[in-house]
Amino acid sequence: MNKESQNIEWKLDWQDEYLKWICGFANAQGGRIFIGKDDAGKFVGLKNAKKLLEDLPNKIRDQLGLMPHINLLEEDGLACLEIIVAPSSVPISLRGSYYWRSGSVKQELKGHALTDFLLKKTGVTWDRVIEENATLDDIDDAAIDLFRKDAAVAGRLPDLSALSTQEVLKKLRLLTRDGLTHAALVLFGKDPGEFYPNLFVKIGRFSGDAGVDLRFQEVCEGNLFHILRDVMEQLEKKFLIKPIRFEGIQRIEELEYPVAALREMILNALVHRNYLGSMTQMRVYDNRLTLWNAGALPEELTVEKLFQSHESFPRNPLIAETCYKAGYIDSWGRGVEKISEACQNAGLPDPAFIERSFGMLIELQRVSDGLGNGLGNTSGKHQENVGKASEEFGTISEQFRNNFGKTSEMTSGKCRESVEEASGKALRKTSGKILDVCRETPFITIPEMAVRVGVTERSIQRNIQNLQTDGYLRRVGGRKKGHWEVVNESV
Repeated sequence: MNKESQNIEWKLDWQDEYLKWICGFANAQGGRIFIGKDDAGKFVGLKNAKKLLEDLPNKIRDQLGLMPHINLLEEDGLACLEIIVAPSSVPISLRGSYYWRSGSVKQELKGHALTDFLLKKTGVTWDRVIEENATLDDIDDAAIDLFRKDAAVAGRLPDLSALSTQEVLKKLRLLTRDGLTHAALVLFGKDPGEFYPNLFVKIGRFSGDAGVDLRFQEVCEGNLFHILRDVMEQLEKKFLIKPIRFEGIQRIEELEYPVAALREMILNALVHRNYLGSMTQMRVYDNRLTLWNAGALPEELTVEKLFQSHESFPRNPLIAETCYKAGYIDSWGRGVEKISEACQNAGLPDPAFIERSFGMLIELQRVSDGLGNGLGNTSGKHQENVGKASEEFGTISEQFRNNFGKTSEMTSGKCRESVEEASGKALRKTSGKILDVCRETPFITIPEMAVRVGVTERSIQRNIQNLQTDGYLRRVGGRKKGHWEVVNESV
């Protein structure tokens, strides 16, 4: 046990403020708080350990209604208390406020996040709640017809052609004896925005990498089936370009990002989003595309587990089940895997998945030519076949190496070096930026470094690992109070 984590917290001494941490652990997956350890997990001792051992159980019971196990630990004559908090099956509050343990931080739940949390703790998902103000007149028959056709192709339901709209909704458990569910309106509503104002998807096109200058935007509204098609159409016609390449004499135009990845991203966003939160937001930059969606990961999952074999934990099971029966998604939690596979097959860097602002952000990066320029950008230059791309500047294929020296349109008389030399320079340039930042600001965090260097946090982590392995950089001290030290200046 050498670091703090989702389930472990170290504190030097007890403060009543830490009742919030206990509340957060109980509302999430449980955890342990060690009183009498420093940020490195080392015993520093607790002078009043025995008194706290007597007082804390009563204080925690009176304030939170919990009875955690509290153990007295000793090492080299130094005392430490271990407070073991089990996950609670009911919501736990501290003086009317609810807290949640997310990653290694404690957060207070408010607004839509609190409502979502309370629904989940009571065993009810948002999409199953009855919308009392809705009637069958609010359902779009055309959307039902589209579902019938797609479900017939998918073959995951018996023939629905003879069923009425009402019968289809009942079969999908979207219409109960109490009325239409939220899921029915999200999936098939004529104007679901009348009931849920933030259901729409906003797409913005920004200049440069910083995303300060908004060039234009579009808003896609309607039910889930309409939004999915509208977003894809907007991306294809207005927001993305189709770089040109040739296979022999055949001219091929494809979107700069794979359609399969984009479609899976949008579907995941619409199916798994927190509909009580903000609208879904897609940002298109010169060299990357991001999609942010309201709704943190389920407590059973972490970003790391997304890339491993994992179960499916749908936030909106009724919506997910209907999309599965329509053939839009599978039911095995393969969304991340399918997005990654599509990017790999298209020769793009691995997508990044980042938890941010009680939601998930997915980032796709365009292929770089190794000099910091995106290929196939809005200048209209032709994109050659680049094969598989590595994380930041691409592993250039043999065909591209041949064409790079021959095609005057791409080189414009400027690139006279070999691709291998150019890629090496780009690597040294990126590494040099990281080392410069660490040299100037030794206590900088990885998120801050990502902003300064202009790449993703995942890219920073991988580059730092390589620099440490090669002996150029090292970490001195712990995660919270440590700093970076540049060891070798010859990059």
